Amino acid sequence: MSLTLVIAVLVIALVFEYINGFHDTANSIATVVATKVLSPGQAVLLAALTNLLGAMLGTAVAKTIASGLIDTTVVAVTPELIICALLGGTLWNLLTWWLGLPSSSSHALIGGLCGAAFAASGSHWDAIIWSQPASPWYAGKGLLWKVIAPMVTSPLIGFVVGFVLMGLLLALLSFMSDAGGAIARAARPRTVNAVFGKLQIFSASAMGVAHGTNDAQKTMGIIALAMVSAQAAGALDRLPSWLGFLHPSAAALHDGAIDVWIKLVCAIVMAAGTAAGGWRIIKTLGHKTVKLHPINGFAAELTGAAVLGVTSTLGIPVSTTHNISAAIMGVGTAKRANAVRWTVVERMVWAWILTIPVAGAIAYALVTGLRLAGWSG
Repeated sequence: MSLTLVIAVLVIALVFEYINGFHDTANSIATVVATKVLSPGQAVLLAALTNLLGAMLGTAVAKTIASGLIDTTVVAVTPELIICALLGGTLWNLLTWWLGLPSSSSHALIGGLCGAAFAASGSHWDAIIWSQPASPWYAGKGLLWKVIAPMVTSPLIGFVVGFVLMGLLLALLSFMSDAGGAIARAARPRTVNAVFGKLQIFSASAMGVAHGTNDAQKTMGIIALAMVSAQAAGALDRLPSWLGFLHPSAAALHDGAIDVWIKLVCAIVMAAGTAAGGWRIIKTLGHKTVKLHPINGFAAELTGAAVLGVTSTLGIPVSTTHNISAAIMGVGTAKRANAVRWTVVERMVWAWILTIPVAGAIAYALVTGLRLAGWSG
């Protein structure tokens, strides 16, 4: 393993993180832009700052990516493997961004990692950790417990919680309207929009922090995996003494104590990508899915932030895209079922279903191509 390859891994990983920033920015700010509480520029700045803060909090998701999906006793984690994994996820992200589809960067990365490992192992299924159950269930490892089950359950939870929260808010406004007097005046649309417009800044901030705690950590896990492998192979031995901080500790994989420089670099790069924005996806989520008012945006963002906050704490790399999208659908359905444009939802769901297998297939093809070109790692 050469130092050049290690540097290539870092560069491509950070490119993925940058793309993740502008690709998934829309998830945390689509509603606050759609409701006109903030301008696109203001919303992107808010998201960049809150993503930066969130990325510095915790390492549970990074630990899952680094050690919970690939069996390193079956397949060697090489720079070539990681590069192919990152490219598989990046290419899918760029395609869905171009089409304006809010697909999952998280699942694109996971699909790329699994596809690359599967190919590098000579198509041995044991290269992927499918299921290692534990008690409680979220302490288990493998695709089933950390990816597949949450991929189904977390959007359902987001939909239901969004539906219930919006229903409670509508019931409260209805009660206030019937009360008469000053209480009824407080329930007028103009007053409600003003109040929830202010509250939506809080909920959008919470969504940004939650996005940072989950999404930024996935690239942290990939970099930690690459650096630990590089150190084991001796690729870092010739680094100047002043670059000694690049030598990762064993805890980066096993204890989840990811080195500070990894967290800081990923956080800054994601924030920079976030600042670039992602207007195509904002239009799909904030305008094409359902017509939103500040009260709807508040309910959707608060729901998405809550689901992401819990899953990040448990080390589950769920999709920000899936959860905020499902919350928006739940909030829209609470207004009335036909408030949601289900044809747009159908396109989104297909993107969700295809993300892991397509990103995995791209990474598999890249690894296979490298082998045909002479790589034997």
